[in-house]
Amino acid sequence: MANKKKVIVHSPEFKAEALKPSEKVGVAATAIQISLHESQIYGWRKAVKKDIVTSQREQELNTKVKDTFDDSKGRDGSRGNQKELAKNGDSNNVKTISASMKRQDLTPKSARKFKCITDSKHKIPAAPNSLDQDFNATTPNEKWVGDITYVATSEGWLYLAVIIDLYSDNSRMTATLVYDALSMALVRRGLPEQVIVHGDRDSQYCSKDYRTEIPQSIQE
Repeated sequence: MANKKKVIVHSPEFKAEALKPSEKVGVAATAIQISLHESQIYGWRKAVKKDIVTSQREQELNTKVKDTFDDSKGRDGSRGNQKELAKNGDSNNVKTISASMKRQDLTPKSARKFKCITDSKHKIPAAPNSLDQDFNATTPNEKWVGDITYVATSEGWLYLAVIIDLYSDNSRMTATLVYDALSMALVRRGLPEQVIVHGDRDSQYCSKDYRTEIPQSIQE
């Protein structure tokens, strides 16, 4: 059985040194000098040029991604940045943009790990459960319940603490609900003038009752 020809694997450092004289004396002379085939040197030279081009393209993309990321004040992720870059004619996909962001350690604010601040496993004595899972109330101010939740925004996580009177807990969302929320905000902020109030397009915010109750000094 014939012995298989041993394959010699050259290190990147060896390839770099071998390519230096090829630029001066030519590939043929260099191949004879270091006992290699000309095709090997041509292949290494092609690979080096390809790496250089790839590196340049990556650097150019990194710069564009970083600029776009900064323009969003660090809020946009790979999808948001890809959409913004596409507006300027960039054809890179989300995966490529994501790789560029990872190379530069660009982490959007909304994607940072959320740390829950509530602790139900604490050792502080709790009050007895007088409600005992009975959430029915027959009169106002009979049973109140409270809780805290989290809302994701472009500026990060916000914490919302609520107190609800179980008697007035309504399963239907009406215009009164959103108007009451607006009234509370106005009072707490000292009835500001010329403030812009932006809500979604749900029926509660578009209802006649809600819109007519908004003070004239407030812009919708």
